Amino acid sequence: MSKILGMVGATTVLDERSRYLRSLVVRGLVGGNRGHVGSSMSLIEILRVLYDHVLQYDAASPDWPARDRCILSKGHGCLALYALLADKGFIKAEELDKFCHVDGILGGHPERGKVPGVEASTGALGHGLSIGVGMALAARMQKRDSRVFVVMGDGEINEGSVWEAALCAGKHKLSNLTAVVDYNKIQSAGLTSEIQNLEPLLDKWTSFGFQSVDVNGHDVAALTELFDRLPLNGDKPTAIICHTIKGKGIAFAEGDPKWHHQSNFKPQVLDDLYASVGGRA
Repeated sequence: MSKILGMVGATTVLDERSRYLRSLVVRGLVGGNRGHVGSSMSLIEILRVLYDHVLQYDAASPDWPARDRCILSKGHGCLALYALLADKGFIKAEELDKFCHVDGILGGHPERGKVPGVEASTGALGHGLSIGVGMALAARMQKRDSRVFVVMGDGEINEGSVWEAALCAGKHKLSNLTAVVDYNKIQSAGLTSEIQNLEPLLDKWTSFGFQSVDVNGHDVAALTELFDRLPLNGDKPTAIICHTIKGKGIAFAEGDPKWHHQSNFKPQVLDDLYASVGGRA
């Protein structure tokens, strides 16, 4: 494993914006009385930097042809995406209160065509990179400057379809494609090191033809500096391994596989969740 850009760990301090975005996630958890807490919280800084500093988009015109594409392949972490979409004006914040309600548009996995700003219906894990490869190829053929970012989970990349897509991306030298792995090292049933050890993960992506790098996935400055340098190689796709903490920002959930998904929250737990992120959004 290469030297990680920025120090990784639970001691990474979250600023006001990161806490605010987490409060939007909690708002969705309250609205639906369920959700993937750990998976969403580990994603916040990754998506925050993408939507704050990197992606070209128009919230008023979500299908603007020249936009960059961001696919959340680990669809169960959708509350983090919904928080950014609400923050950026793609959807009304009030939709978070109807998360997983029959009269709402926000389901337990993101749906293309139903939620403005969602590029692909995901959550059947392992499909996002294949879709991203197709989008990157289309952009090249249409001579667009659009870039494609695919955010995956570490448990998700157990899927063989991910590596088939990676082979294709390397073959076609898709420098407009960036694979981002939320490497929180815990999947639904336990530690990735015990279920399906991924190491040496950086070397794997490199061997598939990617320019690969590690980064602290909660360090906003390190993420911004790295994304600003894309593509890292003009003849290769990029793979960014984001070392994160599952449940980051919720002290009693950090690193605990039991918080991969929770439902039927007791009032005290909801109060504790809000207290962890600095209050209600």
